Amino acid sequence: MPTLLPEDYNVAWIAPLEIEARAAIHMLDHKHSGHFPMSRGDEYVFEAGDIQGHNVIIATLPAGQPYGTGSAAALASQIKKFFPNLWFGLLVGVAAGLPDLGRKPPRDIRFGDVLVGLPDMDSSGLVAYDLGRETETDGLVLLRQGHILAQTEPVVRSAIGSIKLRSPNETELFLPYFEDMKNEEHSDGTFTDPGQENDRLYEVGDDGIECLMKRAQRPASKRTRVWYGSIGSGEKLMKNATKRNQLRDKHNLIGLEMEAAGTMNHIPVGVIRGVCDYADDHKNWDWQPYAAAMAAAYAKALLYKIPARSKPTSSVTSSMDRDSIPRGRRSTKRSPEPTGDNDEDTSRRKKPRGSEGSNRNSSSRSSNSFRGQGNQNVGSGSISIGGGQHFHQS
Repeated sequence: MPTLLPEDYNVAWIAPLEIEARAAIHMLDHKHSGHFPMSRGDEYVFEAGDIQGHNVIIATLPAGQPYGTGSAAALASQIKKFFPNLWFGLLVGVAAGLPDLGRKPPRDIRFGDVLVGLPDMDSSGLVAYDLGRETETDGLVLLRQGHILAQTEPVVRSAIGSIKLRSPNETELFLPYFEDMKNEEHSDGTFTDPGQENDRLYEVGDDGIECLMKRAQRPASKRTRVWYGSIGSGEKLMKNATKRNQLRDKHNLIGLEMEAAGTMNHIPVGVIRGVCDYADDHKNWDWQPYAAAMAAAYAKALLYKIPARSKPTSSVTSSMDRDSIPRGRRSTKRSPEPTGDNDEDTSRRKKPRGSEGSNRNSSSRSSNSFRGQGNQNVGSGSISIGGGQHFHQS
């Protein structure tokens, strides 16, 4: 099996849950075959591929490992150590949505909607709502008021801003990617929409009694919405509607999740989440695949907004499927190879209608390298290369 070089990969797609990682793999333009070298202390196996010329690693938690901020921090720490040319990261998966129908206009967040962590003038894009110290007089005092100081890379925020300019029609940029993979199978079914009729929101009144909220179904053309704002991150799974509302109102949150606070201090990731529950005791797993796929589709659209950097000079011991490179643009540089498995390889997929960008930056440069001693003729002259030196011409 070919060996993949960590220095050739500069985008980390972190998908802590298995269903999130499955959705991510289906978003790859090409899945690279091979493995990364491992040594003592390396505890994670990474999937690899490319999207719009970006070489991407997909990182997920080991099977059976508890999820949360601590596990996410350990994973992010090893990613940062393992991939020396890391440019930016994306944390992509599912979360609880926090609707607020009492606002004007109502914040009518629904299952399958996409939440994007984005700061504004009054709040940060991520709030660690259970990180702090407990006092007798004030209760839990949040560290730095719960605000995470690490900032997502400017290029990621710029790409989010570019997509946001299309609001409320930005779904046109990423829904085609979802449509392409929604019928793919996982262990419990597919990634298709469970249906709006199964989306039920319960509110708790002052008397503690739950009430099912009546919400008209959205038209098919407006089925999915994207919400931008502060996302709360904590160690414990939230299943309490009263506490959920208190956190929502105190910090102006649009959602709750469990990994971002552990990741941000190692890799300042862009946080993209699909809504699969409302942080109450009605939580179930039925909506996770659909929500994970929606978040993954948005993440792919974001990568299509960011031009790929030129690849580092190195020798990757596998080759790109040459049929996927336009005639006249084939490179002599060897790149990671897509797999040939019918159920996972996306190398023959056409880019869906409505997607933006192209593969102009991918594999369009040729390079020649010489190592060792002796002379190499370049143009009309010669260059003497001493022992241990390296000459590279692009």
